Formats: sequence, C-alpha cells, structure tokens
Amino acid sequence: MKVYYNESCSICRAEINLYKKQNINEIEWVDITNNAVAEKNTSKNNKTLIRRLHVEEDGKIYSGAEAFLLIWKKIPKYKFLYTFFKSPIIFTIFSFFYEIIAFFLYQKNKRQIKKI
Repeated sequence: MKVYYNESCSICRAEINLYKKQNINEIEWVDITNNAVAEKNTSKNNKTLIRRLHVEEDGKIYSGAEAFLLIWKKIPKYKFLYTFFKSPIIFTIFSFFYEIIAFFLYQKNKRQIKKI
C-alpha cells in the first residue's frame, strides 16, 4: 500500500509521522509535494493530490476518509479507529467533517506548492 500525503502541511506531516513511527512494512509513504512521479502514478495532478490524502492499494486509488480507513486498518495501534469509523452512519459523518477540514488545510497550504 502507498500513502500519498502532503509533507508541506505541518498538520498532515505531524499526523503521518505518528503513523510512520509504527514501522508498518506494508505501507510506503510518498510525499506528494511537487512530486511528478506521484502525479503520474496516481493519474492525479498536484492540486488534486494536496487537496486530500490518497492511498493506492491493489491498483486502486482511494482518497479522503476512505484512505484513512485503509491506513488505520493496517496499523494495529489504530485499528480501533478503523473499526469505529467504518460504520456507515459514522463514516458518513466522518467523511463530511474530513472534507471541511481538508478544504481549510488546502487553503492554508496551497500557497506552499509551486505548481498551483
């Protein structure tokens, strides 16, 4: 599994660093900041990549709240989050709030990205 995240966002970086500390070998962490290879591999432009977290698993790209579920499912310490947030009603609420937070983080961080 590959996780495409925005290293230039201090909040995103802090959260991802918590996950990285778990040393899960099946997860490859890819910084998308001005990363043409990430754009090519995901078939998404830089603007789209910094707007949401993305995960590639089994050849498919997942984004936003769905991407978080996949990460949490792989990390034993955070599997309880997967179990809680996968419930359809909770997931719908989680997705809604994720989009709001992601929008404001995107607005905050888009000035840091050269290509936008």
